[in-house]
Amino acid sequence: MLARYFPILDWGRRYDGDKLSSDMMAAIIVTIMLIPQSLAYALLAGLPPVVGLYASILPLVAYAVFGTSRTLAVGPVAVVSLMTASAAGAVAAQGSPEYLTAAITLAALSGVMLAILGLLRLGFLANLLSHPVISGFITASGLLIATSQLKHILGVKAGGDNWPDMLGNLARDLPDTNPWTLALGTGATLFLFWVRKGLKPLLVRFGLKPRAADMTAKAGPVVAVAVTILLVLGLDLAAKGVKLVGAVPEGLPPFALPSFDTGLIAQLWVPALLISVIGFVESVSVAQTLAAKRRQRISPDQELIGLGAANIASAISGGYPVTGGFARSVVNFDAGAQTPAAGAFTAVGIALASLFLTPLLFNLPIATLAATIIVAVLSLVDLKTPKRLWIYSRADLSAHVVTIGVTLVKGVETGVIAGVLVGLLLYLWRASRPHAAIVGRVPETQHFRNVDRHKVLTVPHVLSIRIDENLSYLNARWLEEYVLERVAERPELRHVILMCSAVNAIDASALESLEAINHRLGDGGIRLHLSEVKGPVMDRLERSHFLDELTGRVFLSQDRAFSELVIDDGSEPPVQAADWARGMI
Repeated sequence: MLARYFPILDWGRRYDGDKLSSDMMAAIIVTIMLIPQSLAYALLAGLPPVVGLYASILPLVAYAVFGTSRTLAVGPVAVVSLMTASAAGAVAAQGSPEYLTAAITLAALSGVMLAILGLLRLGFLANLLSHPVISGFITASGLLIATSQLKHILGVKAGGDNWPDMLGNLARDLPDTNPWTLALGTGATLFLFWVRKGLKPLLVRFGLKPRAADMTAKAGPVVAVAVTILLVLGLDLAAKGVKLVGAVPEGLPPFALPSFDTGLIAQLWVPALLISVIGFVESVSVAQTLAAKRRQRISPDQELIGLGAANIASAISGGYPVTGGFARSVVNFDAGAQTPAAGAFTAVGIALASLFLTPLLFNLPIATLAATIIVAVLSLVDLKTPKRLWIYSRADLSAHVVTIGVTLVKGVETGVIAGVLVGLLLYLWRASRPHAAIVGRVPETQHFRNVDRHKVLTVPHVLSIRIDENLSYLNARWLEEYVLERVAERPELRHVILMCSAVNAIDASALESLEAINHRLGDGGIRLHLSEVKGPVMDRLERSHFLDELTGRVFLSQDRAFSELVIDDGSEPPVQAADWARGMI
């Protein structure tokens, strides 16, 4: 029972020296990668860089205790950082104590929400976000994040809450570009792009093994940080207008508490919920992908608890919302991490950096952190999905495009809400107009197929309709109209068979529609029959009066229904459907 909620009790029993060495090596590599990322993502969230380090210590330890993924690396990520900036910026000015309090409160609210969802086993709620919506949101967020960092590359003050404002302000302030900042930022960006794509092949060419070359390439941001700091010192770039990180507090994260002000919580609970859902979807997708490669499994509900604990830990240590990051997790996986202990060891590495390395960051150019963010988030921009959706599903494309457009114009929170609403509306529209087909028998077989797609056998006095959806209040009226329209086209009709092989449920509204269809067909001398009704559906029908009033029969198979009714022109007295069903089912 305890191991269910504390997975560390499960994998910890089997921990040995081999796992320890693998986890330590992975932790060293991830720590090197995480330090510049944490600083950069805190900058993106509008927070002091050291807050990124704070958010990379206790949360990793908490996830190691409660999480189920062996390789997921938790910490600040780009999209959640952007959402934090949007939410906190709506209640306080960046740089103010109230802004930091809002970010900490967001982490606490997100943590509590995630934990409650996990305890109630409500992880399925994340399914409200379809893949086109998630893809559109992440693409738009990538564009917003990259655009927001261009001001740091140019050395200008241009801001903005949405994409058009950002672009307009950048164009307005372009003449004020600082040439030294531009040279530094552009050089760092180009270097990081080259490291990501070109360094590994070069190292392999010089004889380094592919895995070692890949791990070395991941340290590219650290090299960029070191080189640009040396350039600032050597060329005295601070005196030439290049903005620096400045003093970064030394020491371990302080103890902090979120705000309990009801007014602030009322303003932040919706953004916190969106951050929770987006973070969970991103995290669990990464965790499941990596677990499948090693034939391991994760528990989505326990992952909610693990991420909730990580966010609560971030809040009480002065951090902001965190989740599992794709790039860091892949590095952790490739570096050979065997258990969540690798995350705990990474936390130790970040803590040591907070204690001893922060003075070295004083001369770090903000342009270098911006370059790190730009290179990281542009990989999130997916320009291939719209083309695939255009070919496969125009409805899903509309949800994708709406999410991108609203996110770019109105912001991340409104974009997510719009995407969810469009997705739900599309689902309701599809459910209200389910697929149904008139079917006939394939010659010399017992199979029935769509008359518009296959050469099949039909007879004028028997109409077979296959319903390919559950029957509910959403499509009850549609079913009535569809059946009665088909019947009106066939004056010789005597029998209508509803083939229910794909129907898993019939609710009360749909039952009333079936009763109305039965009565209206009976008034016209046409009998209604059902075929291939599933057991649970039949159980519910038997608890109603529908079978007693049904003018036709319930057949075990469509083939038997067609075979018997094809020679029945409707002149025989009807058999009581309830009696027939009890003998056939």
